[in-house]
Amino acid sequence: EILSSPLRREKSRGEKVPPGRDFFVVMMNAILGTKISQSQAFDEAGKRIPVTEIQAGPCWVTGMSDKSVQLGFGNIKNISKAEAGHIKKAGLDKKLRFLRSFRISDLSNLSDVSLGKEIKVGEVFAPGDKVQITGVSKGKGFAGVVKRHHFMGGPRTHGQSDRERAPGSIGATTTPGRVYRGKRMAGRMGNDRVTIKKMKVIAVDTQKNILTVKGLVPGGKNGLLLMQKEV
Repeated sequence: EILSSPLRREKSRGEKVPPGRDFFVVMMNAILGTKISQSQAFDEAGKRIPVTEIQAGPCWVTGMSDKSVQLGFGNIKNISKAEAGHIKKAGLDKKLRFLRSFRISDLSNLSDVSLGKEIKVGEVFAPGDKVQITGVSKGKGFAGVVKRHHFMGGPRTHGQSDRERAPGSIGATTTPGRVYRGKRMAGRMGNDRVTIKKMKVIAVDTQKNILTVKGLVPGGKNGLLLMQKEV
């Protein structure tokens, strides 16, 4: 479960962490990053595969409590005085763009973590690892049912010139006589918190802190991504 900065719980529409499951075990297994670009690569058999390059870290530990650890990532020109003071307490002279906290069960598991410690991608991931990536999908604005839910639309003949992309009946006349909760209709599309599991790490550039994974990740370029190693 992602918490907001500094160390406050934020409203999250994503899935929660099951009981007994931690973001950290004995060492760090999560890091923050931003999406660089989508590209292609070739596997051992010469098959072309889609890949995504991610600027993963470096991150810094900016806060610790009994049940959470906070990481900071990225640079920004201006930050609030509250954030500047919070980062200064960690012994850092930086203006960090993102601050995110991770829930843990026991701080004693983090023997290798201290305030101000720098976390690099090579310390967390290696080629072949499976990673879970969370981001915010691109917003599409107000969309109809054909685009949003892949409806087929109505007949295109017999004089029906305005039914091609219409949703049709929503069941409010006869049985059931009301509209069910969650009925698929037109509305805002995208801009949702999305989690992709079991993505394979293709390459790790320890000098530039670039992580290359197989497949596509949610969000646009420079969008914040949370990466967690799957055991």
